[in-house]
Amino acid sequence: MSVLMTSTSSSGNNEYKAHALLSYILLAIGLFTAIPLLFGAIWAMIKKKGAYGTTYHSHLVNATRVFWWSLFWTILGAFLVPIGIGYLIWCVAWLWVLYRVVDGLVKVLSDEPYPI
Repeated sequence: MSVLMTSTSSSGNNEYKAHALLSYILLAIGLFTAIPLLFGAIWAMIKKKGAYGTTYHSHLVNATRVFWWSLFWTILGAFLVPIGIGYLIWCVAWLWVLYRVVDGLVKVLSDEPYPI
């Protein structure tokens, strides 16, 4: 009988909770300066594999997705600035990142997984 092993040790979970919190905090700071956004995403990408099977794996996946989608919308917005719609895309993308980061922080602090 094969059973999927999940990390149940509280020290392991606390470690990945700290990684998820750090990623979200860097993403939040990155809303105002771009470099921490990149560091938060890199941190999440590095720690994501080790967190597999814990509640916090979904948060690290979310942080990674937030970065890639925000990068996509930022580049698309830059191309569309000359026709005026780029600024609207940037505003919506900024609000979306803010929502995903705040929602993720709330769920991490409540020890809930992020629905992917």
